[in-house]
Amino acid sequence: MFGFLQKVGDYTKDAVGAANYITQGLSVTFDHLRRRPITVQYPYEKLIPSERYRGRIHYEFDKCISCEVCVRVCPINLPVVDWVMNKETKKKELKNYSIDFGVCIFCGNCVEYCPTNCLSMTEEYELAAFDRHSLNYDNVALGRLPTSVTSDPAVVPLRELAYLPKGEMDPHGVDPDRARAGKLPEQVQAEMAAAAAKSAEKA
Repeated sequence: MFGFLQKVGDYTKDAVGAANYITQGLSVTFDHLRRRPITVQYPYEKLIPSERYRGRIHYEFDKCISCEVCVRVCPINLPVVDWVMNKETKKKELKNYSIDFGVCIFCGNCVEYCPTNCLSMTEEYELAAFDRHSLNYDNVALGRLPTSVTSDPAVVPLRELAYLPKGEMDPHGVDPDRARAGKLPEQVQAEMAAAAAKSAEKA
């Protein structure tokens, strides 16, 4: 008799535990139902990258002086700079410049340390390819400016969903005067500057 009661107690305990696990899973599911969606109908909709987004590198051949600073500051010595010395002018003549984006880690060191600002980061992030060798961009491919998301007529540009008003699910046609759930980077920067000014006044 005691063994039977013990089995019934164990079965009841297992049933209660299973019901508890199911309830926890459903609570997570229902919690996600109340959140705004994070999916984007790519490629018909694209998120607008931030101003400091580190995408594909843009290169201006005319500004380059073949100093190879970009190669020295690159953590993996990635840029390939082909140049020859002109004996008449005693200056370097650039022949070719290339970067392999299949290896690049997009750290931005080459852009930051370039003395002539011939390198810059773009908002292009669509670098998928069937052949890894096609990701090795020469100076012609690097000189091509990408189409901006905001100016591309084929896609609908979307702001980050965190910047939508509270309770808003659809990012299309939102009134710009409505208060946002999140804060834009320039708003955060303005608040930090105001806080620093207040702390300086107190000191």
